Amino acid sequence: MPHSAADKPIRTALTREDGIDLTLIELLFFAYRDFTSDPDQILERYGFGRAHHRVLYFVNRKPGLTVAELLDVLKITKQSLARVLKQLIDTGHIVQVQGLRDRRQRELYPTAKGRSLALDLARPQSSRIAAALNGGSAQERLAVEHFLRAMVNPELRKQVDDLPGNNGEDRDGNR
Repeated sequence: MPHSAADKPIRTALTREDGIDLTLIELLFFAYRDFTSDPDQILERYGFGRAHHRVLYFVNRKPGLTVAELLDVLKITKQSLARVLKQLIDTGHIVQVQGLRDRRQRELYPTAKGRSLALDLARPQSSRIAAALNGGSAQERLAVEHFLRAMVNPELRKQVDDLPGNNGEDRDGNR
């Protein structure tokens, strides 16, 4: 069967001449792969995945987070969250309570078991970050924080700012 030019294999790799910053893209891919590898091994023991990790992380960072707020932060469907949340509730890692101000809202809180797992997942990531920053200056750390904050869509940076201990400013008071 004849192939069109669009179906023929391309035997050359993308290069910088294509106008793409391949180095940083690749570093982000590889860094993310390794950043998530340690928690992935822990999660596997529970039959959990990365979605469970993200839910545990944000519920532990902001206890009382509503389901609607969590959906907004994670940018996943209600159906996807429902499955993950049910598992975390059924296994005793998270509890869901009726909102005090608005009884229609469902607030999410970690249990001691959920807090423990969140810390177990965060420790190797924190160690990996500390090792990567080891020997660097405070200015270099600020540059990393600035870069990562700038990677977040500007209209969504408030979600980062709203986490406890964040006030929308870097350590030098810059927004």
